Amino acid sequence: MISTIGLKVQVPWSTLWRMFPGCLVLLWIGLATASAGDDGARIVREAFNYMRGKSSAATVEMIIHRPDWERRMTLRGWTQGETDSLFRIVAPPRDSGNGTLKKGGEMWTYNPKVNRVIKLPPSMMSQSWMGSDFSNNDLAKSDSLLHDYDHYLEGTERIEGKTVYVVRSEPLPRAPVIWGMQRLRIREDYVLLEQVFYDEDLKPVKHLVSKDIQMMGGRLVPRRMIMRKVDDPGAYTAVEYREIEFLDSLPDSLFTITALKTARR
Repeated sequence: MISTIGLKVQVPWSTLWRMFPGCLVLLWIGLATASAGDDGARIVREAFNYMRGKSSAATVEMIIHRPDWERRMTLRGWTQGETDSLFRIVAPPRDSGNGTLKKGGEMWTYNPKVNRVIKLPPSMMSQSWMGSDFSNNDLAKSDSLLHDYDHYLEGTERIEGKTVYVVRSEPLPRAPVIWGMQRLRIREDYVLLEQVFYDEDLKPVKHLVSKDIQMMGGRLVPRRMIMRKVDDPGAYTAVEYREIEFLDSLPDSLFTITALKTARR
């Protein structure tokens, strides 16, 4: 017998018993969804922190390739924690000194030719960096992926004998992002293999692929990462690591407007 306020309803035990498996299924679905979300978030965070380390310093070459031209730049970059990054172009000479600083949730660019620092509004974080297929957010390995998305483990694959996690990342309500979804493939050792970006209609727009995974700076990392737009497969931007060092810390003074404007060897 089940009692309600002012009402007694007689429910046969046979009916309750028939309802019980359905309740278990609903409970299992709820637990499975929570587990998939927890696992997805953990995997994404581990991969993010694995690539950035506590702090890092790197020299990379960026190749912007188009069917009728190609441009190359050499950059020095430093990262600290989940939010702080500084990048400066060191070659070719005509671009040398241009830099980008991300501190917390804010971002600035510096052009030495006019000696001007520009603070980028959030709406410009998703815009192209120096005409490449990488956005300002992409270059800075922005923590937006950690804080503006829910992550769900969709399943696993086996690639070259290793488990690869497939994670679907959906933006939080009212999150300041342009992507309707991202899908990531992350190896069991937290190396990011692929990242696909979808628009609000869930159509793929561009994808990032990791190549030539090897030991650098004491850990396995992709030496080459290639970003392509789906509607323009003949164009791409490649980032090739020349060297990378993972450190315990870097001076806080490095991630300042002053450092952005000052050359650092």
